[in-house]
Amino acid sequence: MRVAILGGGITGLTAGYLLAKKGHSVTIFEKEKILGGLASGFNPPNSATSDVTGGWDWPLERAYHHLFANDDDILSFAKEVGFDQIYFQEPITASMYEKPNYKIQISNNKFNLYPLDTPVDFLQFPRLSPIQKIRAGAILAGLKLSPFLSLYEKQTAKEFLKKTMGNDTWNIMWESLFRKKFGKYAGNILASFIWARIKKRTKKLGYIRGGFQAFVDYLEKVNNEKGVVIKKGTGVGDIKKTGNTFVVNSQEFDSVISTLPTMLMTKITQNIFPDIYLKKFEKLHYLHAVNLIIESKEPLFEKEYWINVCSEELPIMVLVQHTNFIDKKNYNGNHILYIGNYVDKDHKLLKMGNEEILHYFLPYLKKINTKYQIFDTKYYLFKAPFAQPIFDKDFLQNKPDFKTPVKNFFIANLDMTYPYDRGTNYAVKLGREVSSLL
Repeated sequence: MRVAILGGGITGLTAGYLLAKKGHSVTIFEKEKILGGLASGFNPPNSATSDVTGGWDWPLERAYHHLFANDDDILSFAKEVGFDQIYFQEPITASMYEKPNYKIQISNNKFNLYPLDTPVDFLQFPRLSPIQKIRAGAILAGLKLSPFLSLYEKQTAKEFLKKTMGNDTWNIMWESLFRKKFGKYAGNILASFIWARIKKRTKKLGYIRGGFQAFVDYLEKVNNEKGVVIKKGTGVGDIKKTGNTFVVNSQEFDSVISTLPTMLMTKITQNIFPDIYLKKFEKLHYLHAVNLIIESKEPLFEKEYWINVCSEELPIMVLVQHTNFIDKKNYNGNHILYIGNYVDKDHKLLKMGNEEILHYFLPYLKKINTKYQIFDTKYYLFKAPFAQPIFDKDFLQNKPDFKTPVKNFFIANLDMTYPYDRGTNYAVKLGREVSSLL
């Protein structure tokens, strides 16, 4: 069977390899000049030498990435294809709140970091009473042990957490996290989302030697060895169907797999899908990702890797000091900081350029650490549309599935990781599952 795969991210590369292994003729179309999608890396030129291959030893992801110790799909697939560059360690994760001072002191004591990696950390969290901690801890343990239950889809996370942990615990521990991640949709997110977050999280986090781009490059190599045709820098226009054949960029195929974001897929399938099918996707809502990466001589944080920002005073969802997880020697001895946000399509951050957005965030970074400087720094800005689906009741009823109304046209995109957050593990899982349908 001649198969066209739209999108050269990890889902497309996984499906391409597995389908070629089964004897299918596979062509992957990727509009960008590099493969990897949301997991792709970049390497800025060395300004001193104008070295176009880049100034770092390892490429860096455009958006922060790590693996969990229980990401079995990507771990098993890496083993299957002979990739052995994944390793694990235990970086410090924390939540940032305004006062009172506690445990980890940073330069400006208006904000304090509370590590929440272990049950002991949780018991020492000063913003909840002993009774609240016991109650919340019991619910978190129950979520960790619980299988997926339909009741999680019958109520919102806000309703569930208020009911089980109490209003005060919701207000102190959860409300800001949900608002920072989902904005105006925070109160609509289903409880299945919080179940999946607690179920999936592990203290050990994984990374790839050479960055995630090393895995992408390896998948490109094994696809090539299997005879997969990979067309980089090749976007896809409208898809047509004549009889049992699909026409993609003037080429004929027996089957099509779209790994594109749902909203992009709908634009190129107007000629083959019925209106009633495409209309349901209009009910889905998304936020867009804005990631500013700062490369600096000094870190914002000395030890912590991942910091959930729980202060309403700071317009930041998450701060990721990548080089407190991955050795700075891989980035010319400099420190890497991600400033991550999800925003609505009309948000001002989407309209800002590199320097403008840097100076927008800098005063807030100085509130966190008054000694933080940006002299001799480099910064990189990346924006990604449709990066965070809104897991509400409309999503549950209208999300895409592998099979479509048109025979031999399949969808395998990251909307379908629900109820789990998007990630490379589920990209591999989707590639496996869709390839099993052909």
